[in-house]
Amino acid sequence: MKARFYPVGKLPVAVLTDLLRRYGSRDERVVAGTSIGQDATVIDMGDRYLVAKTDPITFASDQIGWYAVNVNANDLACCGAQPRWFLCTVLLPETGADRALVESIFQQIATACETLGASLVGGHTEVTYDIKRPIVVGQMLGEVAKDKLVTTAGARVGDIILLTKAVAIEGTALIAREKEKDLRAHGYDHAFLREAQDLLYRPGISVVCEASLALQAAPIHAMHDPTEGGIVMGLRELAEASHLGLVVDIDKIPILPACQRLCRHYNLHPLGLIASGSLLITVAPQHAARVSDVLSAAGIPCTAIGYMMPYSEGCKVISGGVRRDLPIHERDELTKIL
Repeated sequence: MKARFYPVGKLPVAVLTDLLRRYGSRDERVVAGTSIGQDATVIDMGDRYLVAKTDPITFASDQIGWYAVNVNANDLACCGAQPRWFLCTVLLPETGADRALVESIFQQIATACETLGASLVGGHTEVTYDIKRPIVVGQMLGEVAKDKLVTTAGARVGDIILLTKAVAIEGTALIAREKEKDLRAHGYDHAFLREAQDLLYRPGISVVCEASLALQAAPIHAMHDPTEGGIVMGLRELAEASHLGLVVDIDKIPILPACQRLCRHYNLHPLGLIASGSLLITVAPQHAARVSDVLSAAGIPCTAIGYMMPYSEGCKVISGGVRRDLPIHERDELTKIL
């Protein structure tokens, strides 16, 4: 019988759940981790928690160091932790691995770390057989006081689901950067492409600032950084981690005009496109307006898109008054064109 290979992207949720159940840590000092939706590990260090995250950058080739720092820092911020120490493994292709390439990656890492107040403290570099472009695997470490920890598993029934900014910031920037030549050939002008590419920095893929502001504004029950699979998989991961259901008004989810345009061009679904740069927050109804107002005052748009329900209700979306199951995008839309 021919072997059945997994498609490009994350492992199927059922497969990963089984692997984590059978091989995950049994260490009593591991407070959180080894579960779907909980993207950072929390370890009890006595007077505080150490929060650790690792993630590779495989879609991007341009500004890969900047991506690596920020996507790892985001998951620490979702736990209420301050990103402090960054390690990375840099794998370089046999063709094109010159001093200029290595220098640019390290400069990107250093700039991103400086922006966040973190430090590059170690890692590994090598020229690697049989890869076509650089791959950076990052690991960010940080700390959080025990009474300030937030986890993806903390959402409660009735919580309002808030979404910051709009989708899909990272996916739109990636398409504009990685497919620039093709888009120019199809008549996309310089101004549009530059604006879409600059989404990487403005508003940016970091959610560290908004996570901190939200935590200062009100008691936050859960936060989650939607990445591969887009906002819909981010919502599913939030529900899975909290062992709850949810309902979202899909028409309230703000979508960037550039995202809409590029997704139409490549026949992609915006809500299944990698979405770093937005933050999902759950908070008790009486605090939702306060959180939204604080973020909006800081220039960070914040939209109430739904609420958490009991697990038995499942994950649902409402569109045009019709309720249906929340879609599944285990394979990120970006993999269709990269």
